[in-house]
Amino acid sequence: MKKNFIIICVSFILLFSSDFSTAGEAKKVSAMDDIVVTASRSKETKKELTVNLSIISTKDIKMSTARDLGELLAEKAGIYIRQYPGALTSIGMRGFKTETHGNDLMGHVLILLDGRRTATGNAAAIMTKNVERVEIIRGPAAVQYGSAAMGGLINVITKKGKDKPAIFVEGMLGSGGYEEAGIGFSGKVEKFDFSGALTRRIMDDYNTSEGGDKNGDKFYNTGFNEKIDYSLNLGFEFLPGHRLGMIMTCFDADHMGNPGYFTLNDKDDYSDKKNETYDIIYDGQAKNTLFSWKARYFHTEDDNKWVNPVKSNPLLNPWSWSDDGIPSKRETDQNGAQGQFTLNLESLSITAGADWVNYDIKTTWTPNKTEFDNIAGFILAKARLFNDKFIISGGLRYDEYEVEVKKPSGRDEDDDNISPSIGLAYLINDHIKIRLNYAEAFRMPDANNMAADYVSYGTHYIGNPDLDSEKSKTYEGGLDLAFFGLNMAATYFYTDFKDKIETVYASDWSSATWENVKDATISGFEGELSCNLDILLDLDFTLKPYANFVYLNKYKDEETREDLKYTSDITASYGITLSGLNGTSASFNFQYTGKQDITDYQFGTYDTLEMGGFTVANAVIAKQLYKTSEYGSITLRVEIKNIFDKDYAYVQGYPMPGRSFFAGLRYDF
Repeated sequence: MKKNFIIICVSFILLFSSDFSTAGEAKKVSAMDDIVVTASRSKETKKELTVNLSIISTKDIKMSTARDLGELLAEKAGIYIRQYPGALTSIGMRGFKTETHGNDLMGHVLILLDGRRTATGNAAAIMTKNVERVEIIRGPAAVQYGSAAMGGLINVITKKGKDKPAIFVEGMLGSGGYEEAGIGFSGKVEKFDFSGALTRRIMDDYNTSEGGDKNGDKFYNTGFNEKIDYSLNLGFEFLPGHRLGMIMTCFDADHMGNPGYFTLNDKDDYSDKKNETYDIIYDGQAKNTLFSWKARYFHTEDDNKWVNPVKSNPLLNPWSWSDDGIPSKRETDQNGAQGQFTLNLESLSITAGADWVNYDIKTTWTPNKTEFDNIAGFILAKARLFNDKFIISGGLRYDEYEVEVKKPSGRDEDDDNISPSIGLAYLINDHIKIRLNYAEAFRMPDANNMAADYVSYGTHYIGNPDLDSEKSKTYEGGLDLAFFGLNMAATYFYTDFKDKIETVYASDWSSATWENVKDATISGFEGELSCNLDILLDLDFTLKPYANFVYLNKYKDEETREDLKYTSDITASYGITLSGLNGTSASFNFQYTGKQDITDYQFGTYDTLEMGGFTVANAVIAKQLYKTSEYGSITLRVEIKNIFDKDYAYVQGYPMPGRSFFAGLRYDF
């Protein structure tokens, strides 16, 4: 069996090693020719990458039922999510996750907005309007972007205006009293480009699946009064190749339901969430493109407030002290700057630069006000040898960071970290590539971990200045293929994770500190496959089936020898999209989340339980009803989420909505 498998693989590679008469046509549709910017922080084609990078395109986003980044990644990239009601979603890659309840410093997967940190691990706070594409590095990206990028990195890239000015207006109604209204615009006038979108949403409480234990009962306190998000990207090219830009984004959610477990439904707890950013960016290049450079300053405010009144809670809420409830708050102010310079030679590219980021964090549940300050320098290089067939890439990053607990102790500590990476790729021809990569990643201890000195609920928390950064070493190898509409990527990865930081309590709970206590081993396979059948079958409309999956064959805690909790062995998304058929577009998608071990917090046993796997199906159909060159076009859009009314939950005790319907109109001019 093993021998036959090897023969098939070798034959497959040899088949596509030959030049075909359609090679020129195949290049036009080859995904390897896509321009990306995330892996080396400068423009390059996918064929030059030694890492596994995926792209969610504008068309993919448009034909998705997703309302935020977390839903989009699950639907179009097969990425694991943990979704709660109330705009709260973490994402997982290769056994690592973002931190939904804290800032991005506490997670192990990093979310970027146009190449810079977003200050949040909550993917539900990143909207999908005015987004050109999403680039996903599956695996470590610490050498490029620093702390927390262990399992992977998500870079959300906003649209830049081009072509003649255009505007759209849209509205949608749906199940659960859902209402949505939006407006957007984009274009370029001489040297000025602009692109933006504004959306307002409201929703009542939703019903669970009729297949659930409560026969489709309403899940109270899952709606929201209002969600407003906007994105604006403005630019002015004052000289050829020199652009001064400004990007502004905002997610503002008011009175989001915070329902508690379905079996103990709290009907009046709520939260307000806001993530607001702005960037000023200068991009420049020499006339001969030998040199290019970028400078950026950015600022983010990530604010969260939870209100938990006692009077209607089924159980006494320890965070509240009156019938009206005292709000719990976490406020994060982030400031940062980036500067980089790129040298582009015929067979060598070098990018070097520096990053600075500062976080001021205040919470009400501890007396702390903490600060995190990080400055880093990096160099990334790529050599193209033997007629660009052999690619060598490598990088080195040095991070120096200082943490401070300003109140009440005034303690501060500092440390540093070095992150290397090296990768190799061999292009057998224009259609097939073999790649190998090694990278180290890390997560820095935060201010509490290293410098805390306070008492909370009778426990004295004391920081540990001797903490090491959490670290990982990842080895991976993969195969990429792009030929005549067929695009495929397959990767095997192995990660050695050490020095996980956890809270350690005294036996009587009188004191606590943080220690490096755990190691883990994670390995597995990931793949993606799509095929443009219109190219293969010479159709006059686009028809593309696709599939993405991650399979973890090992995810062990090395101390307990047990599987890591809240980690599914398999996640996948697959489906088919259609467009250009008499003004009709459609997308049918299936998302599978595999089984995982969890701790039973819902019923208070704290036993280890297994949550079963499930598949959720969604569909979108859009039909252009009217179109003229003079007056624009009108499009009808219909969405069905959870088509088969599946009873499912990403988090124990928080069932997701049952079958839901949405319909809307969009006018483009």
